[in-house]
Amino acid sequence: MGWRSLDDMDLAGKRVLTRVDLNVPLDNGKVNNGKVTDNTRIVRVAPTVLDILAKGGKPILIAHFGRPGGKVRPGMSLQPLVPYLEQAFDAPVIFVADCRGPAALAATNALSNGHILLLENTRFYAGEEKNDPMLAAEMAELGEIYCNDAFSVAHRAHASTEGIAKLLPNCAGRLMQVELSALEAALGAPKCPVIAVVGGAKVSTKLALLGNLASKVDHLVIGGGMANTFLAAKGINVGKSLCEHDMTDTAAEIMTKAEATGCAILLPADVVVARAFKEGAENETVAADACPPDAMILDVGPETIAMIIKLMNGANTLIWNGPLGAFEIAPFDAGTNSAAQNAAALTKSGSLISIAGGGDTVAALNQAGVAEAFTYISTAGGAFLEWMEGKELPGIAALRHQGSHRLIWWHRTSFLKAGSTGRAPVAQI
Repeated sequence: MGWRSLDDMDLAGKRVLTRVDLNVPLDNGKVNNGKVTDNTRIVRVAPTVLDILAKGGKPILIAHFGRPGGKVRPGMSLQPLVPYLEQAFDAPVIFVADCRGPAALAATNALSNGHILLLENTRFYAGEEKNDPMLAAEMAELGEIYCNDAFSVAHRAHASTEGIAKLLPNCAGRLMQVELSALEAALGAPKCPVIAVVGGAKVSTKLALLGNLASKVDHLVIGGGMANTFLAAKGINVGKSLCEHDMTDTAAEIMTKAEATGCAILLPADVVVARAFKEGAENETVAADACPPDAMILDVGPETIAMIIKLMNGANTLIWNGPLGAFEIAPFDAGTNSAAQNAAALTKSGSLISIAGGGDTVAALNQAGVAEAFTYISTAGGAFLEWMEGKELPGIAALRHQGSHRLIWWHRTSFLKAGSTGRAPVAQI
């Protein structure tokens, strides 16, 4: 594992600098002029904040919103989120209009037990996305312990996700802990056999993912538009279907790698085709190698669905990223719905560990009405994909770094002496 959780930290009386994801959707895209349309991310961070309070700690929340480009943009201030946070945490939330400097330092020092402090958008500073060491040191000065609960930005080496973690004793928050535990169960030390379902439009966007999974899972099911590229790589005519013909050599290489590592790739045996991409379009089911020249493949057929369900029934772990067909329009959602409902039933019975992630995947599982039944669904997007690709995420790697307090103090005072704030060096922790 290599990282610590809140259970491993003495939080009593400590200022806990907590990186969270508050990048919530709004009805007009601006925090101070719009209403939060989905507070899921706020609700999901509540267990961490409440646990810190219960352990006697003082939560200091740091987060970003949108892409202000390193400039102060009032429309992207976090202040209007205060009432939503207070409702979720059932505790007073104090806002300070900075994430470093004298005002932020004074607010953190004055923070009372049972209260929560929310700092301003970290991306108002260009140094955030540049992982500027001085900005990281100034933010680190505000806390005594660093807690990262934002897996969704763990693939970014930013000052608030990677820089601070190297300057303070650190740990993972509850949401981060659940996410990492689920992903490590899926690929780190999975319960075999393992089946991966990978769909979506293009092979080119998931090369690293397919390459990594081919060496780690027992069965790799490929669906969606990318399956057409694999069929084309086998010399099959896919008509007018979405297909990256310039990627067929790459698809062939992935199949060769899978064969060498003992991973069985399942491609569609039959497909649902239509001449129009619209809901209720006239369609027919044909063998995968019999797509008419003027038709396009929009879903997997019943024979393929039966094969996927059979593989799932014999598996112990499922990893899912991407739909099997054009799930947004009926009747081309049948393949995705059937496979998802079977996975959900197996998960409910306790015979399958099911991990899913990615924007289209979450939408497809929600549409199928089974999202709540999966073992874990990641909403982290890019971080989820990069983890599945086998990449080390900077925000996670930093949590495995536990420097000595003296080293932390040296870094912080050195940066402050260099003139980043003009204040006197902080005292040794």
